[in-house]
Amino acid sequence: MSEQAILAGGCFWCTEAVLKDVRGVEKIESGYIGGQVANPTYRQVCGGDTGHAEAVRVTFDPAVVSYGDLLRLFMVTHDPTSLNRQGADVGTQYRSAVFPLTPEQEAQTRAVFAELEQQQVFGRPIVTSIEPATTFYVAEDYHQDYYANNPNQGYCMAVIAPKVAKLRAHYGQLLR
Repeated sequence: MSEQAILAGGCFWCTEAVLKDVRGVEKIESGYIGGQVANPTYRQVCGGDTGHAEAVRVTFDPAVVSYGDLLRLFMVTHDPTSLNRQGADVGTQYRSAVFPLTPEQEAQTRAVFAELEQQQVFGRPIVTSIEPATTFYVAEDYHQDYYANNPNQGYCMAVIAPKVAKLRAHYGQLLR
């Protein structure tokens, strides 16, 4: 039986690209969550006034990849110590956040954060927020599978490709 996770790590193109080839991931949708505007558009979210974060909804098989392992991969493939910013992307729409869908996911999220903090994995405190899962709005079609469809686009080459390379180099055993 599949489960879902909702994760925000800056630009949703990046998060989608690094998690899509993880064994057990069945589907990833880029979208918006955590704001107060119904059915926001990309332009509205980029304006920073809706309260939404760019996020991905990951459908996965927990018999193949656990929620905890997805979280760990998510955390090490973006900067969870940077508040409302990932590289040149600045604003609350680019915040690092987890939106647990069950009390179990919330407990696991807190446990993974504590584990990473105790191990001092990042050298600075984790600022990734744990927020209530509100309505997830799927982003416009052109945002879906963006990196795969636009690998030679400048942002993809400069920002996403190094993240995917890091994942492949350090966590290749978890990929298809």
